[in-house]
Amino acid sequence: MARKYGGRFSPRDMLRNNLPDGTARPDLPQVPRHPHEGRPKWVTLAASPFLLGAFFQSAGGMVADLAAFGMIASGMWMTREGLEAQAAFEARRVAKRPAIPRKLFGGVLAGLGLGIGAAEPGAIAGTGLIGAAGLVLHQLAFGLDPWRDKGAEGVDDFQQERADRMIEEGETYLREMRDAIARAGDRRIEARVSMFEASVRHLFERVRANPSGLASARRYMGVYLMGARDATSRFADLYSQTRDEAARQAYASFLDDLEKDFIARADRLLDGNREALDIEMSVLRERLAREGLTGAATQVDPADRARLESHEAQTLDQLLSASFPGQKTGNRQD
Repeated sequence: MARKYGGRFSPRDMLRNNLPDGTARPDLPQVPRHPHEGRPKWVTLAASPFLLGAFFQSAGGMVADLAAFGMIASGMWMTREGLEAQAAFEARRVAKRPAIPRKLFGGVLAGLGLGIGAAEPGAIAGTGLIGAAGLVLHQLAFGLDPWRDKGAEGVDDFQQERADRMIEEGETYLREMRDAIARAGDRRIEARVSMFEASVRHLFERVRANPSGLASARRYMGVYLMGARDATSRFADLYSQTRDEAARQAYASFLDDLEKDFIARADRLLDGNREALDIEMSVLRERLAREGLTGAATQVDPADRARLESHEAQTLDQLLSASFPGQKTGNRQD
């Protein structure tokens, strides 16, 4: 019987520790699962009489029953894909609705399969009713696909699409790293790569939630991940042949350094969001203070006021420079 890999060197247990220099690793993200993910296989099993009974009929009946089972099985496969897509959609703070309504298409295929399997000569109306009932029951059992984007208000669609493309490219590099390191045949180093994947996906989530930070994270999600994939492939080929312990330690150290860089980049993205929030709050407080609202909630912190005045002075200098080219504005007097 298969057992889940766990223990001292399992990815999840090792992830609780920090990096050698004390840097905390982000938590390994849970794999999103829909509570109804197991239902489609039972529907497929329930349609197995169409498959088993097809070989004891005439040629026409055999083709009809095989088509009915094939459509129901295909519909359940598509439904399962839709449930997985919905689970991933609900697990993210910012997400676009699935491009293909898989559960709807799965219900249509299942309804057609039921209709074909129950078809009788001269009973077209009854066949249509059975198919429609199958579609309605499918929607009641599995629900509807997400039809609206989530958390995307105020987000530039172009930036979001660029971020999604870069994340897909990064996921491809991670998948290739995982496939390459499997050739090494070392569970400890496979666990180490899994921890690195967690840190990379931590950055992915930050970029997905804040697509404007893509410019600063682009090299990490493209060039650096591609280099990590190439290094992993070369290490796996070498280690599978030589079992060189020095090479294994050097590769683990390489992942430590790279992982620290990814964690630092993700933290800087969060710090950038915090700084932008501070500026927005300072501007609002200043405007409220100018309107005479001087309550405790609208008092402007001196440090915030100084930073705001410096920002306004720089903006005014830029406007004057653009309006009067060739004149110095750094020594202007108010």
